[in-house]
Amino acid sequence: MVDNPLHDRHLPLTSVSSGKGHEVLADVYCYPVQIVNVYFVADPARDDWVLVDAGMPRCEDDIIRAAAERFGKNVPPRAIILTHGHFDHVGAVVELAEHWNVPVYAHPLELPYLTGQKHYAPPDTHAGGGIIPSLAGFFPREPIDLGARIRPLPEDGSVPCLADWRWLHTPGHTQGHISLFRDSDRALLAGDAFVTVRQESLYQVYTQHREISGPPRYFTPDWEAAYHSVQMLAGLMPTVAMTGHGRAMSGEALRDGLRCLLNNFEERAMPDR
Repeated sequence: MVDNPLHDRHLPLTSVSSGKGHEVLADVYCYPVQIVNVYFVADPARDDWVLVDAGMPRCEDDIIRAAAERFGKNVPPRAIILTHGHFDHVGAVVELAEHWNVPVYAHPLELPYLTGQKHYAPPDTHAGGGIIPSLAGFFPREPIDLGARIRPLPEDGSVPCLADWRWLHTPGHTQGHISLFRDSDRALLAGDAFVTVRQESLYQVYTQHREISGPPRYFTPDWEAAYHSVQMLAGLMPTVAMTGHGRAMSGEALRDGLRCLLNNFEERAMPDR
């Protein structure tokens, strides 16, 4: 857990899950689903919450169970916010949106991948070496179809149902990738704009060794945009970063890690080829 004065804030919680999930902040709960994280973000002023990303395919029962432990059985989220549309971030979104009867929001540039219109480009299976890139060719690339449930995020940067947060366009990993930022405490939900585990290494993914890394290499097509996105996020001087892959980082380790990543971006983030 990251030390933060917001940890004393009143939240509409019935209990804290005793499973694999954990609080990062008092109102942000991280729930790992296999290789990826989803986040339950509460709005204490309104006594409700929002789900950020939707994990791996067929994980909806686990997410529903964890949410019920956190907020109560009959307390669905107000909405689902997607950082982007890759399979490990939208795996259960159709089932969750139907189960809870809630809207789903994403950047307009991601909508073709969320309405059945467009496939993502093939992965670079040689990017970064290691087992995971070599298996990336088997990862799903086909679009999902959320139909009428999907909505574009507001153009003004506001986040539906989360008044204290704003969304930032952080392309590179995908065209319509977004991150969420809260100015009051400089908390950052970075999605895959950067991650805190070297996602190409099966060993590091398994051990969850903390290391600020660029977005997963095998599924990142635009490295110039990816660099500028990391540069923008580092310029916000976040106090805590919660990413799609890896454990949260804060304080000096976060600042130094982002500085090192930017100063050595070609070596530390980009594929050799």
